[in-house]
Amino acid sequence: MATLGARVSRFGLNAATIDVDALRRELEDPHCGAVVAFDGIVRDHHGGRAVSELRYEAYAAMAEREGQAIVDAALREFAVRRIIAEHRTGLLAIGEVAVHVGVAAAHRDAAFAACRFVIDQIKERVPIWKHEHYADGAAEWIHPD
Repeated sequence: MATLGARVSRFGLNAATIDVDALRRELEDPHCGAVVAFDGIVRDHHGGRAVSELRYEAYAAMAEREGQAIVDAALREFAVRRIIAEHRTGLLAIGEVAVHVGVAAAHRDAAFAACRFVIDQIKERVPIWKHEHYADGAAEWIHPD
């Protein structure tokens, strides 16, 4: 568990399974009455096609720098105390967590707003690309949505 009461802002890339429970424990803070989390899960379809798996690739140095800038900005802009975001890279199976954003705040409105801001900005600004593999054997690069 992180030091209670400390403000936290962290973004990272993860080539392994995202441990959502461990990240949730890092959000614990006696000053916070609200924890909001978003998990982006690999789904089995996109655009009417059956998806079998996907691969995320990132320009790691830039992705980590830009992701950290996003969570730092959210920590300044919203009345929140802790923000932790991780994005997977590599090959993911259906049902795996591709991205996790967790926010802790004294009140729910700020936690929801900051969480939405962080995931939207990650999708818009962080250089991470999704390569979908379909059940029919085809594959395609997909713009984040």
